[in-house]
Amino acid sequence: MTTFKRSIASFLALVVLIGTAPGARAADAPPAPTAAPDGSQHGEQVDATAPTPPRLSYADGDVSFWRPGGEDWAPAQANTPLAPGDQLYTGNRGNLELQLDSRGFVRAWGDSQLGVENHEPGFLQLKVAAGHVSLDLRAIESARTVEIDTPGAAFTIDRPGYYRVDVTADRTSFITRRGGTATMTPAGGQSVVIATSEQVVVGGGAEPVQTFVAPELDVWDRWNYARTEALVDTVSARYTPAGVSGIDDLDQHGTWRVVPEYGSVWVPQGVAADWAPYTTGRWIWDPRFGWSWVDVAPWGWAPYHYGRWVNLNSVWAWAPGPVVVRPVYAPALVAFFGAPGIRVAVGAPFVSWVALGWGEPCVPWWGRPGFVGHAWWGGWGGPRVVNNVVIDRTTVVNVTNINVYRNVGVRNAVVAVRPDRFGRGPVGEARIRSVDTRQLEPVHGAVDLRPDRASFAAAGGRGVRPPDTVLARPVVATRAPVTRALPHEAEGRGPGPRIVAPPRPNEVGQAGSRPPLGQSPLERARPPRAPRFESKQRPDAAPPATRAPQVQPPPQVQRPPQVQRGPEAQRAPEAPAARRAPADVPRQPRREAVDQPGGQPRAVERPAAPVPQPRQVERPATPAPQPRTIERPAAPAPQPRPAAPAPPPRTVERPAAPQPRIEAPRQQPRALPGEPANRLYPGGRVERPTSRGPESRPLAQPRPAREPAGGRASAPERERR
Repeated sequence: MTTFKRSIASFLALVVLIGTAPGARAADAPPAPTAAPDGSQHGEQVDATAPTPPRLSYADGDVSFWRPGGEDWAPAQANTPLAPGDQLYTGNRGNLELQLDSRGFVRAWGDSQLGVENHEPGFLQLKVAAGHVSLDLRAIESARTVEIDTPGAAFTIDRPGYYRVDVTADRTSFITRRGGTATMTPAGGQSVVIATSEQVVVGGGAEPVQTFVAPELDVWDRWNYARTEALVDTVSARYTPAGVSGIDDLDQHGTWRVVPEYGSVWVPQGVAADWAPYTTGRWIWDPRFGWSWVDVAPWGWAPYHYGRWVNLNSVWAWAPGPVVVRPVYAPALVAFFGAPGIRVAVGAPFVSWVALGWGEPCVPWWGRPGFVGHAWWGGWGGPRVVNNVVIDRTTVVNVTNINVYRNVGVRNAVVAVRPDRFGRGPVGEARIRSVDTRQLEPVHGAVDLRPDRASFAAAGGRGVRPPDTVLARPVVATRAPVTRALPHEAEGRGPGPRIVAPPRPNEVGQAGSRPPLGQSPLERARPPRAPRFESKQRPDAAPPATRAPQVQPPPQVQRPPQVQRGPEAQRAPEAPAARRAPADVPRQPRREAVDQPGGQPRAVERPAAPVPQPRQVERPATPAPQPRTIERPAAPAPQPRPAAPAPPPRTVERPAAPQPRIEAPRQQPRALPGEPANRLYPGGRVERPTSRGPESRPLAQPRPAREPAGGRASAPERERR
């Protein structure tokens, strides 16, 4: 009897996984969402060796990008995932931002060269060969280290804080703020600890290492503070897992809805009527993840690397699914199709893809051999759906039997291009419109398409190339940069770094002995003391003299810009200009500006405003008042009024009948699915996201807000001196 029951169960499981047709087909709506108990991935192989890549989240002005294997420096494209070996450069009026996670940012000012040297689980290695770079880390995972390699020293960071690096040809400046500390390892010296609110200058003087109290914030620092505050405070954080980058862009470019089938979904705004996911961007070659999708939409990061896409009454919506403990990045979440015998009308083969639907597995085309070609639900906390059937999380799935994808049946959802156009440019320019979806055959494994030199950049054209002196400038590092085998021979990316021993906790010393504040000839001038407040006046103190009002001088020329959370973010402040600076501030010929990085803002001399003096007005002597006699005139006698003449007859003209105005029919706004997800308080403000614990939570209705304890960072705390 037991054997018979086992046979029946095996037969039913086989029916579920075999499907009903050999080609890819659309399916009906799957059941309602069911949250995973803890977000774990039972019974599946997870490629845990690949960390989430940093994201180029902001590029303004002249920002160029180069990846080993590419043709040359190309314009940088936002939403590009960065890999070891990638190099970025900002022109004189350029600014860029890298997003490490939802609370970690790296930004570069004008004339800065920034590179990714290494990226492993728990370790990120960046190179700064020139310019001005800031790291605003509001949170950092335990056992995670960020290393900044510069020409003067390697700086190791393992705790939250604000950090600033300024590099010129002969000196390197490093500043710690907001509770941050770092370890410095110079080229020929012992590792030392940099305390919070401290500045260290390497090279360029009589002493190889000089230490100072951190200078006042300049316009670049203030802009960084304000921008981070706006990015970490987002409504979309309540619907997505913690740590997902790019969710701040969802607030300004779409709306959250709650639908019974999928819970909370996000609907993009401003897309065309025939728009579909994975159509407004291009495929690029990533040395670690293979073919990766880069979308040109400002919100095009999280919806293309996490969650699933669903279509509700011809409206596309992104469904992140129930929140899991740890999200897992994917280069794209699509199903690829193609077969040698399948051809379009013109007789050429093509490759196509479609966005994965609710609960459908991804079949990886990247990673190690034991990971490629196996059904994978990495980071997905909802139900698992195979061929439109919900399966158990422990069920072993034969990937060759997956042939039903719900979004295949949605109009315009399948995207197809010729193989020789894949990864060579924007998809919209090469897309094939006529595709017979009944003959699509899913690809169960690697995508057999080789990249060429145009596949290593996300934008076409020529970018600003750094000066040769910057490219040839070596840096100090604790690890050698990662090199990978490429389909094409890569050009040299500059000289190799000077490798030094990494800092060891028991061998790290303190920064050089610095005399007390104000007693060093290299120290900045001490600011004047604030006046003391005394409750009682001294007996012999004279009363204050009355002073004429003084005209206040106008404010400083340059003010910290306000960060705007909109599609067109306000530009960062322009790069600094050359000026006479103390020994700890790097010099670089640039355009004129008031504030300088790493030092005190330059005082602008203005002519002294004249103090207004009270004007003496001479008044004539007032004569004594004389009594006045008022004589009233006599009233005139009434005169007879002549009769009014009869008015002539008037001709009344009738206005012409107005012509009927023909108005063009107004386009009816599309009806959004479900109900609004963002509930408002009676006062009208949006409730703050609730604090999330390590457990998954349902998405039917968001709970009332609670102020998280130690969760979201508030305004920057006062600097500790």
